[in-house]
Amino acid sequence: MPTARTMPGSADPDAARGVDRGGRTDDTTRAERFDLTQLPDEYYADPYPYYRALREHAPVKAMPDGSWFLTRYRDILPVYRDPHVWSSNKEREFGPKYGATPLYEHHTTSLVFNDPPLHTRVRRAIVGALSQRHIAAMEPGLVVLVERLLDGLALRRHVDLIDEFAGAIPVEIIGNLLGVPRAEREPLRRWSLAILGALEPVLTPERADAGNRAVVDMSAYLRTLIDERRAHPQDAHTDVLTRLIEGDADGERLTDTELVHQCIFLLNAGHETTTNLIGNALHALTQWPDQRARLLHDPALIETAVEEFLRFDSSNQLGNRISTRSARVGDVDMPAGSRVTLCIGAANRDPDQFHDPDRLDVGRTPNRHLAFGFGIHTCAGLNLARLEGRVAIGRFLARFPGYALDGAPTRGGRARFRGFLALPAVVG
Repeated sequence: MPTARTMPGSADPDAARGVDRGGRTDDTTRAERFDLTQLPDEYYADPYPYYRALREHAPVKAMPDGSWFLTRYRDILPVYRDPHVWSSNKEREFGPKYGATPLYEHHTTSLVFNDPPLHTRVRRAIVGALSQRHIAAMEPGLVVLVERLLDGLALRRHVDLIDEFAGAIPVEIIGNLLGVPRAEREPLRRWSLAILGALEPVLTPERADAGNRAVVDMSAYLRTLIDERRAHPQDAHTDVLTRLIEGDADGERLTDTELVHQCIFLLNAGHETTTNLIGNALHALTQWPDQRARLLHDPALIETAVEEFLRFDSSNQLGNRISTRSARVGDVDMPAGSRVTLCIGAANRDPDQFHDPDRLDVGRTPNRHLAFGFGIHTCAGLNLARLEGRVAIGRFLARFPGYALDGAPTRGGRARFRGFLALPAVVG
């Protein structure tokens, strides 16, 4: 197992916040002392002041581990655009981090952390089952699911909007895509949180143990599901698992190991990011009552509103690449093998790209955010996520226009994936 590193929030809080010995806080010192492995509690609550400081004073920030942290939109977009120079393969990075563990096998096999040709083959199978036609066909069932959840919230009034609403929707949708029996979906969110939690910049022994156990348990479950689907194939036009099993039209198929890990990736990625989108949006509307009123007055704004929620408090805050040859980012020349962290959350608040970026504007246009990434690794499920966000948030507001927080929300305590573990509210 990897060596334990500093727990989030355990660094010197004054130093991490950018407070000098005289008690002065400013963006210059905050940027100078920024270190992904020693983030203060204030960062997890609100990372955007740190991103602003970095954009202004150290937009291509050298990290103590030799990597670089990018925060400007104009620096991040070209990295996304050039997969030949900027590779998504994580074997070199994850070897020292995970060692020979189930987490290493999973994260170096899944779609998101691979380059073509594996990436191309898997993505083609997934996108084929997530065409606009197929997604449109999902909407009636999604509406029924959301209305059933809203009925349950109305009966209880004091609710947790994550556990009882935002987190329940993608589990059902992705479970349907892969044909996971409804009675067997209960552990999916727990497994997802553990595996994705191990992607954090700091890998504690607890995170490593939980992540490895989750990969083992999830893999064992999926192998049984795959065996059943091989014996009883479904409609390959709508069943993603059947498409992955059958492979390309030319007969090229995934290995058993590749197949298992693509299924884990789909369940995790499709679940966590959409949960965060819905939860972050419902929280944001409690903080911006004028924008809630605007959306209630004009429900047709829900489409631009979803894009704004994605930009304003992005579900996925960080991405990573490694250079295959020398490259220049901003005013920094980097040799081959340079590791960069792409700060999506910072790019989506960049004032050079977005007017008044720290303001929520549910009618914002244009809105060329990077919440879904860009280029060949653009999120394959972006249209499904948009549909889930539009139906869930729009119908929630229509049913509970006066909802309010009912206690302190609990953030997930993670740098890469930004969302809530609990969002207590009163509805009805």
